[in-house]
Amino acid sequence: MSFTDTIYALSSGAVPSGVAVIRISGQETVGTLRALVEQVPFPRTNALRSIRRRNGEFIDQGLVLFFKGPASFTGEDCAELQVHGSRAVIDALLRELSDLGLRHAEAGEFSRRAFHNGKMDLIEVEGLADLLAAETEMQRRLATEQSSGHLSQIYNGWAKRLSHARAMIEAELDFADEDDVPGSVADTVWADMERLQREIQTHLEGAPLAELIRDGVNVVIAGAPNAGKSSLMNALAQRDVAIVTEVAGTTRDVLSVELSLAGFIIKLHDTAGLRDTIDPVESEGIRRARAVAANADLVLYLSESPAGFEQIDTITTPVLRVGTKIDSPRQVWDNLGADVFISVKTGEGVDHLVDAISARLPRLTAGSSLALPSRRRHVDCLRQALKAISDSLLSAPLGIDIQAEQLRLASEALGRITGRVDVEDLLSIIFSEFCIGK
Repeated sequence: MSFTDTIYALSSGAVPSGVAVIRISGQETVGTLRALVEQVPFPRTNALRSIRRRNGEFIDQGLVLFFKGPASFTGEDCAELQVHGSRAVIDALLRELSDLGLRHAEAGEFSRRAFHNGKMDLIEVEGLADLLAAETEMQRRLATEQSSGHLSQIYNGWAKRLSHARAMIEAELDFADEDDVPGSVADTVWADMERLQREIQTHLEGAPLAELIRDGVNVVIAGAPNAGKSSLMNALAQRDVAIVTEVAGTTRDVLSVELSLAGFIIKLHDTAGLRDTIDPVESEGIRRARAVAANADLVLYLSESPAGFEQIDTITTPVLRVGTKIDSPRQVWDNLGADVFISVKTGEGVDHLVDAISARLPRLTAGSSLALPSRRRHVDCLRQALKAISDSLLSAPLGIDIQAEQLRLASEALGRITGRVDVEDLLSIIFSEFCIGK
């Protein structure tokens, strides 16, 4: 990858489509436009142009936009060609761009150039990747907080406070005899560092919620054989995911499907029926069922009779007791027998079960802030910064020079989140998450 190349790519996804967008970025953008459309449009203005090969052969007619660097997405001269989305038109135009000496962009290369040219920091880049991959409303809101720079503003504000504290300490160390330098920074610097410590700790408490939004909520369906687990799985997925028979032990492995509920991704897992068995294959299925239930955010424990809930005490994760087959005349339930009662056969109670699952999800209103650390590396760096600040506050007996060094380590940890320091080894991994053309 060379940042001196002028690059191009189809940015609008699969073809055929009504409209296709081809993006160009680099120092040869103006020359390329002159070769294709002769007259370069005024910056940031749509212009309808005939797009031709160098020999004058007509390719297509479409809208052309030109963005003069650095006022562009990548910080370089950029252009977009909005043409008809047929495979033939796109192939002809991409081939012509290659013949003009441009290089096809690699995955995430436009965004990587924006990062290197200071148009985005690393948090905004990751937020953009998450926004492109968002499948639920909560994922969209979480990604927007990052890609729009709101989260970066918080971290940059903390970094400025750390820089100010270090500057005050350095002033006291170097100019202690000067009249205009305070004799002690304890009342100003350390009081603010204590506040910053509390702010970062509170911020880190939102990490589990961000993880649920970004990675999904693991919900496991468990219970005895023939309790209706696979039938419930199919009902919630609204398609045949699991095989349903009257034979006990039909499900022997963990089957999974993803649903969208209340703005969250729900990762629903159907498991083998829990019972004592000598069948080695079924035993392995039961072992896997217990393992996935132990790591679940919520277990839907199904039973067709009150006595079937006896094994719930062995599950340490949150449990929702679900009484099943209530359409059967043989079933006798009282109001205390389960949390929810359903019949997959008739559909009775399934809506109540969905509501009960939704009630276990975090409550977020439209105005709730989702400026949260959403990736493991964010959390790790924040914990490093928090530890360094805590160590600095506890190092007063060792001298303010030791305290200043701890604050420097805290600043570096925050800088690694936004990409200001020591992140070169992360870049290839992060930008590989992007599609070609972004």
